[in-house]
Amino acid sequence: MSSKSTVERMKRVQDTVNKYRELRKQLKASGDYAGLARLPRDASPTRLRNYCALTGRTRGVYRKLKISRIKLRELALEGKIPGMRKASW
Repeated sequence: MSSKSTVERMKRVQDTVNKYRELRKQLKASGDYAGLARLPRDASPTRLRNYCALTGRTRGVYRKLKISRIKLRELALEGKIPGMRKASW
């Protein structure tokens, strides 16, 4: 489980990316790479990482659900995810 500070930092980075998204798009379209370099480092979407919304785990995270494979299995077995059940054939 990742630390609370790591999860909070990633939330801050996500907010920064969202804040500068349109400006980055305009600067890239005009070819103003000096302007891009003046933006904060955290404004780049490549700084983001997928984290599990429940545990903060970084590996094995399903992008659509934002849940790690471990928590997905637990919730599915408990019947808390609609339409999902263990395969049996």
